[in-house]
Amino acid sequence: MKQLIACSLAALALAAPAFAQPAGPVQVVELFTSQGCSSCPPANAAVAQLSARPEILALSFGVTYWDQLGWKDTFAQKKFTDRQWDYAKGLRHDNVGTPQVVINGRLDVVGRRVSEIEAALRSARLAGDGAAVTFTTTGAIVTGAAPRHAADVWLVRYDPNIVQVPVKRGENTGKTLPHKNVVRELTRLGEWSGGPKTYAVAPAPTGLKSAILVQAGPGGPILAAAKS
Repeated sequence: MKQLIACSLAALALAAPAFAQPAGPVQVVELFTSQGCSSCPPANAAVAQLSARPEILALSFGVTYWDQLGWKDTFAQKKFTDRQWDYAKGLRHDNVGTPQVVINGRLDVVGRRVSEIEAALRSARLAGDGAAVTFTTTGAIVTGAAPRHAADVWLVRYDPNIVQVPVKRGENTGKTLPHKNVVRELTRLGEWSGGPKTYAVAPAPTGLKSAILVQAGPGGPILAAAKS
């Protein structure tokens, strides 16, 4: 029996994904921020602090609508602003603003304090009883029962390092703002209507990490996530 168990464990080790995953479902914390927003640094710091937890995927999206007020955000992209507008519609808001922290696509808070985000996580936690994502050496596999409507599968490339940005104009003139887990690329890989389904994922560019989000349509709730 001991020999059989040892062989089974060895087989599982060989079949295991190339990237270690945290125990339990990954919780997605998305910060929408701007270097031109004087209210954003506390939220940047709160999300950076939470990013150290293995069960949390913290992502920082730079938005563009502050750029005309004296300082152009060095990380902002229009597609990130569009994503925030999708959440505004999904969460039934009339407008967008910064900072905004969206929890698992289900709830949003301003997010200037860690305790505020932690409370939102308790209210909008992913239970892990639906879809699941696993990284492999060549891509990602999404499994689970079919959702009510086809879900979107997103590839996110983000910088896990702390990046210091000196701001020379605008509301944060003279400040050097630290950023962590800054999103640099956001790519839709396709749809998922029930699994298993495999998606090809190229190696991340040097210095960046990858994450997969399975989301119930634009601005909808996150169904599952994984990070490399």
